[in-house]
Amino acid sequence: MTGIPFESSLPSGRFRDRQQAGRLLAKALLHLKNTSPIVLALPRGGVPVAAEVARALNAPLDIVVVRKIGAPFQKELGVGALVLLDRPEVVWNHALLHELGLTEARMHSEVEEQEREARRRLALCRGTRPALEIKGRTVILVDDGLATGITAQAALQALQRALPARLVLAIPVAPPDTLARVAEEVDETVCLMQPPWFSAVGQFYANFEQTTDDEVVTLLALGGGG
Repeated sequence: MTGIPFESSLPSGRFRDRQQAGRLLAKALLHLKNTSPIVLALPRGGVPVAAEVARALNAPLDIVVVRKIGAPFQKELGVGALVLLDRPEVVWNHALLHELGLTEARMHSEVEEQEREARRRLALCRGTRPALEIKGRTVILVDDGLATGITAQAALQALQRALPARLVLAIPVAPPDTLARVAEEVDETVCLMQPPWFSAVGQFYANFEQTTDDEVVTLLALGGGG
C-alpha cells in the first residue's frame, strides 16, 4: 500500500476539489505508467478524479456502473450491489440478508430495477463507445473516497472475475478499517489519506459539489489517453 503523509501534504486536512485529489493520486500511481494501464471510475464522483489519473498515465478511461440493492424497508441499507461490466453481476452481503430475514429470490424485483437503471446510466455515459478490454491488463479502479466500501468491493470482485493482469484500487481518502477490508480484493492499494476520524467522504473536500451526468459524459468523451 502506498500513499502520501496526511498532515504534511494537505495542511488544511482537505483536498481543494476532486481534480486536485486526482492529480495527487496520479503522482502516487506513476510507477504504473509503463504497464499500459486502463483507468476505471465509479460514477459519478469518481470520474473527475479518474480523469486526472488517466491523463497523467496516458491511459484510456471508462466507468464501472454499480447500483446498490437496498433492503425493501430501508432502501439506503445496502444488502448487495449490482455491477454492470459486459454483463450484470450481483454481489450479496449474505450475512446481512440472513440477519434481515431476506432471500435473493425476494430481492429479484429490486435487482431488475437496478439493472435497468445501470444500463440506462451506462448508455448515457459511455454512448456507443465499446467497453475497454480488461483481461490481461493492469486495471486501476478509482473513486473519490470510500465510506462503507460496499460499492468498490462489489466492483472489484466483478473485475477480478474478468481476469486482469493486475488490479489496483486508487482512492484519495478512506477510513483504515474499510480500506483494510476492501484491500483484500486487489493486488495493490493506493490511498492518500487514512484519517482515524471519519464520518463522510465529503468532509475531506473543500468543494464536494455533486458531479453531474453532463460532466461525466464530457470527461469520458475526452478520455485520458493511451
